[in-house]
Amino acid sequence: MIEIRVHGRGGQGAVVASKALAIAVANEGKFVQSFPEFGVERRGAPVYAFTRIDDKEIFVRSKIYEPDHVLVLDPTLIEAIDVTEGLKKGGWILINTTKKPNDFPHLAKDYSVATVDAYKIANKYGLGSKASPIVNTAILGAFSKITGIISLELIMEGIKEIVPIKPQENADAAKEAYNSVNFEKQNSH
Repeated sequence: MIEIRVHGRGGQGAVVASKALAIAVANEGKFVQSFPEFGVERRGAPVYAFTRIDDKEIFVRSKIYEPDHVLVLDPTLIEAIDVTEGLKKGGWILINTTKKPNDFPHLAKDYSVATVDAYKIANKYGLGSKASPIVNTAILGAFSKITGIISLELIMEGIKEIVPIKPQENADAAKEAYNSVNFEKQNSH
């Protein structure tokens, strides 16, 4: 089973990212779960979303405590909370940031780090506003590239299936992030 935790802030699309990923995986014929966890339900508050993927039926019904991979939609969360809590050694941490992976040496000791400027991509495609770009679909494209768990084509289909506004632009954002994510081959820790 592959378990993924998405960290974002209210309004960034963490829950929709988790659902779009689940749709993409389900369209491939695998078993999935996707569900959110909310603290204070307001724009800007930390939000968590979870996705489980397996080749067989999933019976676990708890939140994910030890994810294989973590997606961080807002880079300020890295200083605010422990986004790596429970993350398995060698797992991917994908961060929406203008920084490069080697700018996070404290994370690279135990995890594989990837970065993508999802804000820039979201702004380019008019996703959200300039002040509050919606970065979720760009993050999914980058996730597809670094992990190889799901193809970009299926991610784009999943996005078009669930995103109500600008589905093509969201799919294009995923493709651009797929092609521009910064990472090195996964470390074996």
